Amino acid sequence: MFGGRWPVIAGVVIWLGSVMACGPSEKAAEGGATSASSAHVRFDEEVELADGRRVGVSYAAGRGLLEQHQDARTKAWSKPRLVYRTASEPCQGITLKAFDGTVAVMADWGLYCSDGEPPRESIAAVGTDDLSRWDTRLTKDFDGWTKVVATAGSRHLRFTRVSTEWLVRLRWSRSEGFAEVEEIRR
Repeated sequence: MFGGRWPVIAGVVIWLGSVMACGPSEKAAEGGATSASSAHVRFDEEVELADGRRVGVSYAAGRGLLEQHQDARTKAWSKPRLVYRTASEPCQGITLKAFDGTVAVMADWGLYCSDGEPPRESIAAVGTDDLSRWDTRLTKDFDGWTKVVATAGSRHLRFTRVSTEWLVRLRWSRSEGFAEVEEIRR
């Protein structure tokens, strides 16, 4: 039926599949091919803040964690910002939470991590105010943060991971940034 066109058809199908699976081009993901007011990258996780702004984060293959936010009034999206740089393979899922005007992110990377292997890099990140600045804390060879809560309003956050033997905790404050990781035997 298709004769000698099978290789061409197969090539087009493979190309379309890779474009759809990989999302926007590298240039678009950096804001180069799209204006900040018209488009945004495809997010792995997105949240709305109390003031109406939207924030989205995504894994960018070979680059790290990208963040983009939308102005509540104009609905314009910012250019994507690289919050954490790594060439490692992303793990499954990102956690993104909003506490008033403060945004918290938990994300992990590692070899074969998307297939279920434990992460090698775990990031806790916090963005505040106009989201032009992000505090990040890398924890290596760690199973990843599982929960983040606000304490004392949105000026203090606590990232945790609980196992049968350990409570691992990381505190963040607006005035001091991240503290040291605490490991407490249970």
